[in-house]
Amino acid sequence: MPEAGSTGPSGREPFGSRLGRAMAERGPLCVGIDPHPALLQRWGLNDDAAGLERFSLTVLEAVASLAAAVKPQVALYERHGSAGMAVLERVLAASAEAGVLSIADAKRGDIGSTMAAYADAWLRDGSALAADSVTLSPYLGFESLRPALDLAAQAGRGVFVLALTSNPEGASVQHAGGADSVARRITRAAAAENLRYAGELGSVGLVVGATVGSALTDLDLDLAAVRGPILAPGLGAQGATAADLRRTFGSAYGQVLGTSSRDILGAGPQAADLQAAAQRTLDELRAA
Repeated sequence: MPEAGSTGPSGREPFGSRLGRAMAERGPLCVGIDPHPALLQRWGLNDDAAGLERFSLTVLEAVASLAAAVKPQVALYERHGSAGMAVLERVLAASAEAGVLSIADAKRGDIGSTMAAYADAWLRDGSALAADSVTLSPYLGFESLRPALDLAAQAGRGVFVLALTSNPEGASVQHAGGADSVARRITRAAAAENLRYAGELGSVGLVVGATVGSALTDLDLDLAAVRGPILAPGLGAQGATAADLRRTFGSAYGQVLGTSSRDILGAGPQAADLQAAAQRTLDELRAA
């Protein structure tokens, strides 16, 4: 079991330890890099690879010193084909150079050799798409994620597993099962995975929407026991405030990485305005 602050087979400190330190030093803010066509237009950029790159690198440069992590939305790069994915490769490399952790929001999930290939793409040292962590979908069974879970541990990287999302349709799957809901089983499985990590924060995190309201209580989910980071999208434009996060996550608030995308990105294209929006959000998270 890796000790806190120790290195694994890759020689890299575990992701959970690195993220925990970044959250302690900078604060619990993750900035989503979401180059939606409407935002590109609002910034006066073309909806092409060049506009995508300028948008992404401007955001990264503006918030790198304030955010514990940045989260590029992979689908918004994929829509530009190979040119868009090449931009994403450069964004991930630039994140590493800037010293800010990256979360590739890819939501990958499959079985067998296909899942192993996804893990290889996003978590293997030397891969052009390697990020510090990647989001995963467990709805072919949590154990289907085994190739990514194991490679992440070996490489000192991390994963965030979808557990409880705030979209209305999510409840039809995630709340199913009554007292032993799907979300509860995912939460337990993540907690078990984090037993392989020492220290305060493991490298297997969960994605839990910032606007899930009472669902954590209704489903009796013990997120503090997971001992992993909680990626909470929905801060700002989607309606959640830092105070909402404190009420929703309770004793697990210290594990929460509050994620804001449109609320900060809409302040662009000037770097100073992006920084001010990020700082304002960070201050609210700290105050909560």
